[in-house]
Amino acid sequence: MTRDTGLLRDRVIMITGASSGIGAAAGHVFATEGATVVLMARREERLRELADRIVASGGRAMAAVGDVTQEGEVERVVTEAVSRFGRLDGAFNNAGYATAGSLLHETDGAAFEQIMAVNVRGVWNCMRHQIPAMLHSDRPAAIVNTSSVAGVLATGASAAYVAAKHAVLGLTRAAAAEYAGRGVRVNALVVGSTRTEMMDQVLKETPSLEEQFVGRSMQRRMAEPEEIARNAAWLCSDQASFVTGVAMPVDGGWTAG
Repeated sequence: MTRDTGLLRDRVIMITGASSGIGAAAGHVFATEGATVVLMARREERLRELADRIVASGGRAMAAVGDVTQEGEVERVVTEAVSRFGRLDGAFNNAGYATAGSLLHETDGAAFEQIMAVNVRGVWNCMRHQIPAMLHSDRPAAIVNTSSVAGVLATGASAAYVAAKHAVLGLTRAAAAEYAGRGVRVNALVVGSTRTEMMDQVLKETPSLEEQFVGRSMQRRMAEPEEIARNAAWLCSDQASFVTGVAMPVDGGWTAG
């Protein structure tokens, strides 16, 4: 695909959590499908390396260092994107943080706050500033939020993470209802176990979870980040023009059984 013919041609799309895993994969996939990508994450070196690789391969990318838990930083990134590219057409709010292996009563307050801050407040901060920019452009727009099988089931991840990913689905559905009549679609991905840096850390802390995470998938494997990113790209595209308020499973069949 090229910028002139891809699924996301002529789109300016913001991607959070873009320095690794699903977010980094989305940067490549979205750019290959023609989007101008606004890449947001905290790790500057990785983010700039990704942006440079996308530009070197003929795409358009902007690296925007920032923390989704800080509303002012999200506002700055959205403002910079609109100033540089003229508008914002879509967003993949993918930044996340997880823990596993501790029971609810063993999870300390700091861990709970961090999980909620990244997974819930982060999505809230992003949509609060992305949506006005999208409404101002007067073009059809789309947001995709990353939830998880933990958003619909108790998966073995921490209770705080399960609660946070349930909340992401609630925010997604509420926003879809509020903005459907104004041209902004809002959907979520119910993501199954995926080979990412965050997953590697969870399994390092609790190795016994690997068999559980793989075994629950009908396909008996974990996803590659690109497999998740391709579904986010589709939801951001005109191919999904009549899809909003959806919690779309990309989980190898985990939630189907």
